[in-house]
Amino acid sequence: MSNTVARHLTRRGLLGAGGAVALGALLSACGSGDGTASPSGGAWSFTDDRGTKVGLKARPKRVVGYVGTLAALHDFGVDEQLVGVFGPTKLKDGKPDPQAGNLPVDRLTVIGNAFGEFNIEKYAALRPDLLVDNMFVKNELFYVPAESKEKIFALAPSVALSTGTVPLPKPIERTAALAAALGADLTSAKVTAAKARFEKAAEALRAAARANPGLKVLAASASPDLFYASSPEKNTDLIYFKELGVDLIVPRRLDSNGFFENLSWENADRYKADVVMLDSRTQALQPKDLGSKPSWAELPAVKAGQVVPWQPEPRFSYEGSAPILEALAKSIQSAKKTG
Repeated sequence: MSNTVARHLTRRGLLGAGGAVALGALLSACGSGDGTASPSGGAWSFTDDRGTKVGLKARPKRVVGYVGTLAALHDFGVDEQLVGVFGPTKLKDGKPDPQAGNLPVDRLTVIGNAFGEFNIEKYAALRPDLLVDNMFVKNELFYVPAESKEKIFALAPSVALSTGTVPLPKPIERTAALAAALGADLTSAKVTAAKARFEKAAEALRAAARANPGLKVLAASASPDLFYASSPEKNTDLIYFKELGVDLIVPRRLDSNGFFENLSWENADRYKADVVMLDSRTQALQPKDLGSKPSWAELPAVKAGQVVPWQPEPRFSYEGSAPILEALAKSIQSAKKTG
């Protein structure tokens, strides 16, 4: 599906196009030529965003994947095939990590819960038919350790979905295409309602940005030693927010991958922002953790109480991303300029 089609598929257009059936056809077209499966259980194939075509004798029945990928597939209706997961899945108290979304994590085998963790023995024991993952950097599967990737890839074919340097609707469309290839019903009431909510939220964010022009927004992440200023030209959600009119600050000295500028805490005030979107993932420091950083307290957005949670890894489904757009729209609408 082209971005043009996606942008113009408003709720009115959806109803005019024949409702859920039309939406399912359009979403399936996103993966046209990318995923095929015989209704009778014959051969299965899918071409991923590396250009790799995976061909199997039958639709995969045992799927293992990165937590964010599985959570998004689950939102689209993929369930019984999911058997194993890696990436931030469970918190220290055993509860699901927010990145797990609605995944039934208690029935999945966790083969790694942090960066660098990937238990190959557990993975092999799951007898995987397919490994699925997000790809923020070209040809690098997220949370798959580089030093053991050849052993991992030898155990099952892999599908990688591009989730960097493209606007948010694109990885959602590609995840939908993979979900459809795995047997999900994209015409279900749940999926079509989620898409309508996403489109409504996008228009709300566009309207909020238009109503509050000149508001400077910085997306950032905090660690004990560094304050990371994020690029709206690489992060898929930030690219989309910028398309919708949010005035995001562009850092000048980015790292080799182009996602962040690494700032010492002494230089955390390099960019004057009215609103700071702060990485809310469990591995990042939160506002309550930053009391020992005087430079944090002096940031204009912090003084104004205009720090809002940011999820650098949105769930690439309409269900997962719509609340993000809604929350940002409310924050932009109510924020004040600080200078």
